[in-house]
Amino acid sequence: MTYSRVAFRPRQGVTLLTQTQAGERLERSVRVRVGVAWGLLYFNTLTFFPHTSFLPIPGTVGKAIAQATLPAALLVALSINPKVVVRPNVLLCLVSLLVVGAVLPMLQPQSFGIVYRTFRMAGFVAGLWLLTPWWGRRDLLLVRCYLVSLWVVLGSVLLGLFVSPHRARANGRLGGVVWPIPPTQVAHYAAVAIGLVIVLWFCGYIRGRTTLILTVVGGAILVLTHTRTALAALIASLLIAGLSLVVAKPRVRRLFATAGAVATVVVLTFSAAITTWLARGQSAQGLDNLTGRTEVWGPLLAFPRDKFQEIFGFGLSNASFNGFPIDSNWLSSYEQLGLFGVVICVIILIFMLVTAYFQPRGVRRALALFLIAYCLVASFTEDGFTDVSPYLLDLTLAASLLVPPLEGSSLT
Repeated sequence: MTYSRVAFRPRQGVTLLTQTQAGERLERSVRVRVGVAWGLLYFNTLTFFPHTSFLPIPGTVGKAIAQATLPAALLVALSINPKVVVRPNVLLCLVSLLVVGAVLPMLQPQSFGIVYRTFRMAGFVAGLWLLTPWWGRRDLLLVRCYLVSLWVVLGSVLLGLFVSPHRARANGRLGGVVWPIPPTQVAHYAAVAIGLVIVLWFCGYIRGRTTLILTVVGGAILVLTHTRTALAALIASLLIAGLSLVVAKPRVRRLFATAGAVATVVVLTFSAAITTWLARGQSAQGLDNLTGRTEVWGPLLAFPRDKFQEIFGFGLSNASFNGFPIDSNWLSSYEQLGLFGVVICVIILIFMLVTAYFQPRGVRRALALFLIAYCLVASFTEDGFTDVSPYLLDLTLAASLLVPPLEGSSLT
């Protein structure tokens, strides 16, 4: 019996991929879909206020678009994680406990809004679980995805300022008018984007010229929002992140020395202008009651509740009391999830800080400390992480930086 040797050759115009090239294409596709899933989850945290955009978007349509991004994010996440492989971690276990705590008030008669928000929270947390196999990557994939999401939104804010400056700066504060975003949220996005960029520059991951451009643009947006909480949280968290690197990074020591000298000169020279900016035209009474926040906090704490409501709250709502925003993570958690929610929030922050403390010095620890410190400072006057919010994404990103790389995973 004889055998003939046949040579198989590709047809003209057909390229045979090597195993390495196929692997690179698959990895590129996975990175893109992880970024899309993260971006959709981020977009789901954005609020929609009717009649504030210069685009003719009806309120029902805008809200439907925002809410539709959650099932879309779940579908994209399932496309890259079809076997539902998750990486065990303490943060999302604690956040899942918040979801359980949100379900308990539903045992009593509740409105449709509370039921819907509870299921939305559960779906959002499920989406975060599906992305856990990509935690701990050395290329900081999720950090890059978050930065892209932040700068896309900030770019829309700048576009609105260019197209409709009067509407974008209504009441003297910069907000989004392409997609309606209140000034406080714009300030949050700008502050986090600035902080992440500067910490990455501390560790040599971004060039100085790029850092300067992004910091100037983000700083201008932050100043135009006239938001004191975001500014204070940015300064405090950058200081903490920088101190974690000051021994290992000479450029951090030089920057701190230069920034200290410049800050002293600026404060002494422009103290009157800085005070005017911080006051925002408010009276002493307005500053004392934190722009009216304490007028809501007092009645909220005095509101009568039974034992069950004191422990587990009234269920997830729009973080308001008698029609006024609560604007505090701790009081909002107490109102929605009771003492149970407040205790879980405390445990989350303590766990994150302790975990970061025992991590080796480097970019991952510094980025995580920045995000944790920012959430801690902002939590006193901003709604936080007991509901679908950017703060929950901040803490999730911090947790993803505090885990070691997952070796040998077919997903990563």
